Amino acid sequence: MFLALLKTMRPRQWTKNIFVFAALVFDHKLFVADYVWQTAAGFFLLCLLSSAVYVLNDLADIEKDRQHPKKRLRPLPSGQLSPRVAWAAVVLFLAGGLPLAFWLDRGFGTVALVYVVSNLFYSFWLKHIVLIDVLVLAAFYLLRAVGGALLVESTISPWLYICMTLLALFIGFGKRRGELLLMKNAPTSSRKVLQEYSLAFLDELINLVATATIIAYSFYTFSAENLPRDYSMMLTIPFVLYAIFRYLYLIHLKGEGGAPDELVLVDRPLQIAFGLWGLSAVIILYFNSFVP
Repeated sequence: MFLALLKTMRPRQWTKNIFVFAALVFDHKLFVADYVWQTAAGFFLLCLLSSAVYVLNDLADIEKDRQHPKKRLRPLPSGQLSPRVAWAAVVLFLAGGLPLAFWLDRGFGTVALVYVVSNLFYSFWLKHIVLIDVLVLAAFYLLRAVGGALLVESTISPWLYICMTLLALFIGFGKRRGELLLMKNAPTSSRKVLQEYSLAFLDELINLVATATIIAYSFYTFSAENLPRDYSMMLTIPFVLYAIFRYLYLIHLKGEGGAPDELVLVDRPLQIAFGLWGLSAVIILYFNSFVP
């Protein structure tokens, strides 16, 4: 039962909460011990709260998931996990996570509360509205970044928020594409909103958002105020280009159907690209003599 609950908490999805570290890194506070501890605690609490949301979402979709070729194997629809245990876990996670979030920082607690409440609206209503469903998913990523900025008393560049939003949309549309591809033979048996999408439409949206992400990130690398004055942050652009191109290659030529955040967990070239991007960004931000 414990292993079934842990699986329902979706620990692989906790990687999304890494957005909370954005302000810590890009506002030059990575080596400030107090901020590192607070951000790590915020990451843990977001994992706890997001797990409560995942469990609640599975409870809400238990009947639909039983008709899904992949989701029917999840612990709740397959009967491995009792709904009573799942509800108890949701209450426990929320009752423990939200007060701790407010204790850690009032602003972060407010963001965490907005995150949970908006997820409730998403689970029971907004995820059934075409396009709004993906926009709300993108907002969840942005909330993580805002919460991280509040924890380190940061005001990071608006360009970075734009890049994060576009990246989140890229992930969201990729997720819908993967779901539609999986359910192409019976799109109505899992999620009703999939009837409003088509592969051609989603591919256009993915290409549009990918282009906007590249442009926005490029502008960020030479226009943000807290970056090195020698524009050396532009050296990270090739890694972003490769990661986006690699994802498009995987879904169009290799037939992969997962979202970017899912494929990065299994595709080694994507992992290397993200790793090199992160390493180069840290080196440029913290070990460049031209940092203002």
